[in-house]
Amino acid sequence: MYTVRDEMKKDLTGTVEAVAKMGYDCVEFFAPYSDWSADQAKQIRSLMDQLKIRCYSTHNSRQAFSGEALDKAIQLNKILGSKYIVMASPGQVKTLDDWKRLAETLNSGNKKMHGYGLQAGYHNHVNEWKELNGKRPMDVLADNTDETVMLQLDVGHCVAGGGDPVNWIDSHPGRTRSLHLKDWSPQKEFNVLIGQGTVPWKQLFTAAESKGKVEFYLIEQEGNELPELEAADRSLIAYKDLRSNERG
Repeated sequence: MYTVRDEMKKDLTGTVEAVAKMGYDCVEFFAPYSDWSADQAKQIRSLMDQLKIRCYSTHNSRQAFSGEALDKAIQLNKILGSKYIVMASPGQVKTLDDWKRLAETLNSGNKKMHGYGLQAGYHNHVNEWKELNGKRPMDVLADNTDETVMLQLDVGHCVAGGGDPVNWIDSHPGRTRSLHLKDWSPQKEFNVLIGQGTVPWKQLFTAAESKGKVEFYLIEQEGNELPELEAADRSLIAYKDLRSNERG
């Protein structure tokens, strides 16, 4: 739903309905949802049930992984029917020790979530793929988190940071159970639709659906110059075209 973030501010329910009518099967709510009341979450869940779409995961701040904020995140995600509470950003991290402490936060939150049938996740950006004292932060997180912590791969950010998304999935079997699908090119960066950049989509889907054990894909368009709803619609069409061409 980050793709249609400004539309959501104007009309939350109308935007959810519009996305469902495009043919999306699931949505992922991000930061603003954390301010919802339980009653508002129930209203959105009822709407999703009517539209026959699901919310498998949400994006959350680091603060949502402990204390009262975690309690509320668990409450809202249970109402929405989510499986994963994903940390969308690491906050202030400068050293490898900071990344290790972040892994501890993920493990701690994940342990509590398990008691409610939920699991923690982590969403990468560009910096996780850039070496810090000889190590990539993404490797530090993978090595220091429980295997039940889902490592949600943002494909575009991985490529932009110099990472190889196919190699990453193959090297970490079972950890990539959700992906944010967006493309990237050196010339236009994120101002491209899926299939217009440098991501090796055919190999990526093969890896995700074998080694990665992907459960669901999320299509995100953060840089296109198109109006948000049009960008979301065209992105889904582009994804379907990719899968059709892949199958021949």
